[in-house]
Amino acid sequence: MASENQNIGFVKGRIRGGFIALKGAFSFVTTEHSGMVQLALAILLTVAGFYYDITKVEWMFHIIVLALVLSTEALNTAIEKLCDFVHDKHHDKIGFIKDIAAGAVWFSAMAALIIELMIFYPRLFG
Repeated sequence: MASENQNIGFVKGRIRGGFIALKGAFSFVTTEHSGMVQLALAILLTVAGFYYDITKVEWMFHIIVLALVLSTEALNTAIEKLCDFVHDKHHDKIGFIKDIAAGAVWFSAMAALIIELMIFYPRLFG
């Protein structure tokens, strides 16, 4: 028996998948505090990018690191929600899993911080 997605066709399935992904991204930035904070920082830094007229290469790095941080934050949130669904009480193994997911956010945030400082520090203090 074919699944529902196979019956709606390849292109329609991809379009539908895109809308589902957009819904998930919207849910993340409107319901999760980490998503709200990261989106606000992304908007603030993007406005700064326009104000300081950063180069095309700087824009590429800027967009990549913002996407990286937002993506890892969203994945971390999904992992936390899944862990809470599977085991809603404190459990050492679940805590370990959540800590590792949070560590992924830390790695991406540190990379973003370094790159954004490389872009904006000379303009602010140079």
